[in-house]
Amino acid sequence: MTRWTTAVRATGAAMATALVLTGCGGGTRAEAMPAPTTTVAAEVRTDRSAPPDPDVPLVWPLTGVRTEKIAARPAVSVKIENATAARPQRGLNEADIVWEEVVEGGITRFVATYHSKLPEAVEPVRSVRPMDPAIVAPLDGILVFSGGQGPFIKATKRVGTQTIIMDDGDPGFRRDPAREAPHNVIGTMSTFLEQADGERTTPPPAQFEYAAKPGQGSAPQAGRYVRSVDVRLSSLQRTVWLWDRESKRYLRSEGTTKSVSADGRRHGARNVLVLSTEVVNTKFVDPAGAPVPEHKLAKRDGKGVLLSMGHAISVRWSKKSLNAPIVLKVPGGRTAELDPGNTWVELVPRGKGSWELG
Repeated sequence: MTRWTTAVRATGAAMATALVLTGCGGGTRAEAMPAPTTTVAAEVRTDRSAPPDPDVPLVWPLTGVRTEKIAARPAVSVKIENATAARPQRGLNEADIVWEEVVEGGITRFVATYHSKLPEAVEPVRSVRPMDPAIVAPLDGILVFSGGQGPFIKATKRVGTQTIIMDDGDPGFRRDPAREAPHNVIGTMSTFLEQADGERTTPPPAQFEYAAKPGQGSAPQAGRYVRSVDVRLSSLQRTVWLWDRESKRYLRSEGTTKSVSADGRRHGARNVLVLSTEVVNTKFVDPAGAPVPEHKLAKRDGKGVLLSMGHAISVRWSKKSLNAPIVLKVPGGRTAELDPGNTWVELVPRGKGSWELG
């Protein structure tokens, strides 16, 4: 087993050097996707996209998976809880991209982004955090959450993201009588989409670059065989991904416990992207008095590792601004390509968190 630990952020010179598999990161800015060919109930903008080249196959922008049509809807991201009391969740298996972030007390929450697939419901929906604007801003879509501190909500709106908030009385939320509050907020995806304000980018711009076919991404083509990655996000959260050859996915566990949805399906990912990030405590605290941390992403860079199809490759990530997507580079400076499929992103606190390949 090789121990991967987070390290001090490298500067421009280091970004050009070849990286070895010791826990590093990088990526590429993707172009806008072609105009949609289907419609949804919400009235959305379509003038931000250009007609596709007829020789270029259509792919879902947030997964790279080929499709006959691209739905005319914006990306909808939802804050979903991951405390023990919040499990099992609903809707994570349908997300195109899921980000796992450390919040106060060392527990984690998810930002789950939907476009190619829409679950009927997501649960449990929770509140916004200070790093969320940097995650969702490049999508120019919608962020759904239960509430949050005023400055975090204002920051989300300031980057141009539309917000749908339970505490503001927005439609689409209800309580699950089988769970205790606050871990029982259910969100209805169709109702959220109906509220799209017409100013969203439709379809959303790609957040990563993808290979044309499974097995042709950077990790399987240039990486080494890796059976698992054990991610230590905090003293309270250990996330383990294990390669499953039959499904061609990495399967998720919360420590030694299998991570499953409310209907019993195992949470899995075609791509797992582990990124070392600077984390600082903000001046804000939660109701218990614990400081609220923030993963610093905008105008930052760092190391990481990309896992796809049973292989791993070092990457270096960078993000020029709040509204720019993360850019990934592999050793030698080429743009990293993910395999077509869904992606889970693990944001690992630099200096406190770590990951280990097995």
